[in-house]
Amino acid sequence: MLMTVMGRNPSASYYGELAGVRVLITGLSPLCGVDVARKFADHHGRLVVHATAASPELDAVTTMLAETASEVKLFTDACRDSESSIRFAKAAAQAFGGLDVVINLIPIGACDIAGRASVSDVEDLVSEKLMLPVHVTRIVANRMRLTLNEGLVLNVVTMPAPRTAAEAALAGVVRSALAAVTRGEAERWAPQGIRVNAVGPSATLQDSGANLANETDIAALALYLASRPGRTLTGQLFDAAGVARRGC
Repeated sequence: MLMTVMGRNPSASYYGELAGVRVLITGLSPLCGVDVARKFADHHGRLVVHATAASPELDAVTTMLAETASEVKLFTDACRDSESSIRFAKAAAQAFGGLDVVINLIPIGACDIAGRASVSDVEDLVSEKLMLPVHVTRIVANRMRLTLNEGLVLNVVTMPAPRTAAEAALAGVVRSALAAVTRGEAERWAPQGIRVNAVGPSATLQDSGANLANETDIAALALYLASRPGRTLTGQLFDAAGVARRGC
């Protein structure tokens, strides 16, 4: 399905209508999301970038993005609870007077999974990881509604490819929760022309061959969904099998 909707050479895609697009990217780090941010910067986008911690490496990334982006604003809010997440989402939604695209990057690494043995442990992990994306989705989408601006929200959850049945089951819980959130928010905002899609982890032990293979693929998908050809798609969940293993 991925190559069907995007064409055969996604890495070379350029969409003129995205020139100057206003984009929020949360969860960016030197190891996750750089290709995604760079693709929108190459379209001379105005970028609001969120990271959980400042670092020299992050400074280097933002400097690189500023070379081609029209403007870059960096937030390093921790967003550890609902109150701080909502406060950040409100500030980001108004950074450029509004946003056209939101990409929430949600990496789940081996350290996050370790020790999650019970159902309640897994549910706590899902709640923790989806808290900021859900708040951002709802606040930014409401801002789009108020300004009569159609737009895209793309939530991207990446995990190491499962090696055992237990890891596959955990990935399945994460995927099911993400799918439920995606469907619910897509239905909620569809009347306003606001699309909500997601990229989720595979819950199978073997790759099906129809998955996103790396961050370059995710970046190409994000561009496509934000572009005119991709505006018919909402409520979709794409596979990201093995992305975190290869690099977010």
